[in-house]
Amino acid sequence: MRGWAALIAATCLQGCSVAPEPPAAGNPPSDDVITLVRQGSFEAGGSVIGTAGATTHCDHGHVEYQIPLGRRETSLFLWHSSSAAAWQRRWDGGPGFESIFLRRKFPVYIWDGPRVGRANFGCVAYSYTPPQGADESSFRAWRFGPSPGVWFDGVQFPTRDADAWDQAMRARYDEFDTVENARLEAKAAAAAIDRIGPSVLVTNSAGGLRAMLAALESDKVVGIVAYETPGLVWPDDVGENRRAGKYGPAFVSSAEFAKLTRIPIQFVWGDNVRASATWGPLARETERLAELINARGGSAEVLHLPDAGLHGNTHLPFADLNNGAVADLLSQFLALHGLDRHPRETSVPQAKEDR
Repeated sequence: MRGWAALIAATCLQGCSVAPEPPAAGNPPSDDVITLVRQGSFEAGGSVIGTAGATTHCDHGHVEYQIPLGRRETSLFLWHSSSAAAWQRRWDGGPGFESIFLRRKFPVYIWDGPRVGRANFGCVAYSYTPPQGADESSFRAWRFGPSPGVWFDGVQFPTRDADAWDQAMRARYDEFDTVENARLEAKAAAAAIDRIGPSVLVTNSAGGLRAMLAALESDKVVGIVAYETPGLVWPDDVGENRRAGKYGPAFVSSAEFAKLTRIPIQFVWGDNVRASATWGPLARETERLAELINARGGSAEVLHLPDAGLHGNTHLPFADLNNGAVADLLSQFLALHGLDRHPRETSVPQAKEDR
């Protein structure tokens, strides 16, 4: 043994294991190794309430980021609607989208919106009441199966792994699903994205509505990939001003809506959707919206994963057992729209977090 490894071995007590030696100088790291140049976090957006001498900073969001060596120009801004953990691991504890895309050299930012998770310091009073039957509700809503305990054939969840089920049910935050809160989150997120620079917003569920609203607030949003969003943004000139439910829709002026025609948008759906009384109509709504965006000069598409050869995917495809194949489709979308380029060494400014 040489160097540091020999020193550890010489001083180690019984039971201490010796880490493998690092690669020799000049040898590139393994593809399995994630090499970071920076990681950290910051808060963004929010308000200050109170009067001089008695103030409170609140309603901000929280961003955790990691910047890989050899980074690409565009960042991925991961926007959950359950918890940050959904992006960090697969159902069985394997690699999540965070590490998959760090290995693909994308800077990755994970967002907790105002009043949620690590950004729970709100400017208004609210209370928490433990929901009854949340596990069974999630089983159905996340399309693990048609009824609690009855799994879909071929579902991309480790159905025999009790720990995976336990971890999935514990990786949830209390959410505030209203259009008003979606707008609050969008404004805070826009402040974060303006600081980060060009970003593709990758969302799940109710995060899709919030991200579309954020794209109206920041011109640094360069794309949206929304996994199974129940809430959408519509122009107020479509003549369908329906009453908004907890997930939307949100209506904006036609001038604001036009901003969504300037970026590529992909709506992604998993398996067992078209036959679902809940998710089937919502998926068809994204198809209608994509047609409207395209009719107004934009670039939007709806991707059903079974049509791409992937089967058994749930409401959170990026956490499923085949999430590597799901990630490949995202990489294809990014490449198609020129969102996977590496920056020119001398001409692309760095975000604050990279300096």
